Amino acid sequence: MRARNIALTGFMAVGKSVVGRKLARRLGWRLVDVDRAIEEEQGMKVQEIFEREGEAYFRKLEKRKLGEMLSEENRVIATGGGAVLDDENLSLLKRQSLLVCLTASPETLLRRSGSGKERPLLQGDDKRRRIEELLSRRKERYAQAHLCIDTEARTVDQVVEEIIAALRNAKGKMKSAK
Repeated sequence: MRARNIALTGFMAVGKSVVGRKLARRLGWRLVDVDRAIEEEQGMKVQEIFEREGEAYFRKLEKRKLGEMLSEENRVIATGGGAVLDDENLSLLKRQSLLVCLTASPETLLRRSGSGKERPLLQGDDKRRRIEELLSRRKERYAQAHLCIDTEARTVDQVVEEIIAALRNAKGKMKSAK
């Protein structure tokens, strides 16, 4: 692993954006959010892209944008929750960054996601069941991150400190391996 960047993954509403902002500020790195970058490039929200073009089209955009972001250094990258479902994305994230998965219980994710109106994958009557289904499908992928942090009982600052400690540890191992 080359810790050129830190990539945050995990389910929607787990805290990737808020943790990413604070982490980037602490490190003096640039925060880049894959979904926001796609929205800016396409001139529409992720939800609109899903509605107009479908999930497969969005995933192609996501893959390209992620590759662009990972070619840079000193970035905190907030990925979409489904980015790790693609084998190439997951491999690239693991090679080019310290991949950190943030986790939380379905109850917490449901509460944090609010109405879910702007979350295309949560559409339907039973949002809790949908969260559980998606988490179950993604569990193995999320577990492949270099570090998994349960955000339930931690503050944003505690999560950020844990990531910074892991980054220091990773860089120390890289130097001693030379």
